[in-house]
Amino acid sequence: MDWLNYHHLFYFWTVVREGGVGRAAEKLRLSQPTVSTQVRALEARLGEKLFTRVGRRLAPTEVGQVVYRYAEDIFTLGRELQETIGGGRGPSRPARFVVGVADVLSKRIAYRLLAPALRLPQPMRIVCREAGTEALLAALAVHDVDLVLADTPVPPTVHVKAYSHLLGESAVTCFAVPALAARLRRRFPASLHGAPMLLPGEGTVVRRQLEDWFQATGIRPAVVGEFDDSALMKAFGENGAGVFVAPTAIAPETRRQHGVRAIGEIEGIRERFYAISYERRITHPAVTAIAVGARTGVLKAP
Repeated sequence: MDWLNYHHLFYFWTVVREGGVGRAAEKLRLSQPTVSTQVRALEARLGEKLFTRVGRRLAPTEVGQVVYRYAEDIFTLGRELQETIGGGRGPSRPARFVVGVADVLSKRIAYRLLAPALRLPQPMRIVCREAGTEALLAALAVHDVDLVLADTPVPPTVHVKAYSHLLGESAVTCFAVPALAARLRRRFPASLHGAPMLLPGEGTVVRRQLEDWFQATGIRPAVVGEFDDSALMKAFGENGAGVFVAPTAIAPETRRQHGVRAIGEIEGIRERFYAISYERRITHPAVTAIAVGARTGVLKAP
């Protein structure tokens, strides 16, 4: 039998994880030509190209992505075997669960969604990575993350084999520092006309809904800031820069954490939350716990 050379596979796996031959060579403490030769040997063994050049960087081909997923499983099992045999005398080691959190998502909502995974019988170590949704979906495609939490399902323009699972939704409420909130609450929502407003970044679902709502109602706030990061938007809001919106489901926490007051809920706008996985049917225990927790009320407003 012609066995697969796992050294070649390991070098290929490292190149994908590190993002290039140069970084992989540094990680492995080998020369770049040595790493490149090992990867080419794997390609020759499999009879397939595993990388393609995208601009100035290497990206795995479709076959390369398949090989990477197998390599990830193989070397993850190897680590688990080593930990089980080498560390069996101590307490069980927590399983590693890597979650990509879209930067537009409320941190409090992300915590509520992930909290059920911490209560599983098996110890769980959650690794959170924050980035834009498209970047996280690319990481999901090569199994760098186990799950993506986002405010939108997989966009049709992103060609990644992944499945979107709706976890729940929430209305949105306008918040501001107490003095501004008291003034705007009297004639809300008409009072938002001309009021200083902090908006989520362009391309977010809530931003599009807000713009449609402003267009339909004729309300024209004075936009003083736009933010891709929801936490930064709230930081501006708590310091009096303007009105911001947040999910109604976390209204009490928003008031306490940022020292703001609710002005009113915007009728017709809903923020939705999705778990995106490479599983059509959820089987991962942590993802199952998150989905069950969402369905049983973690997103309901108190």
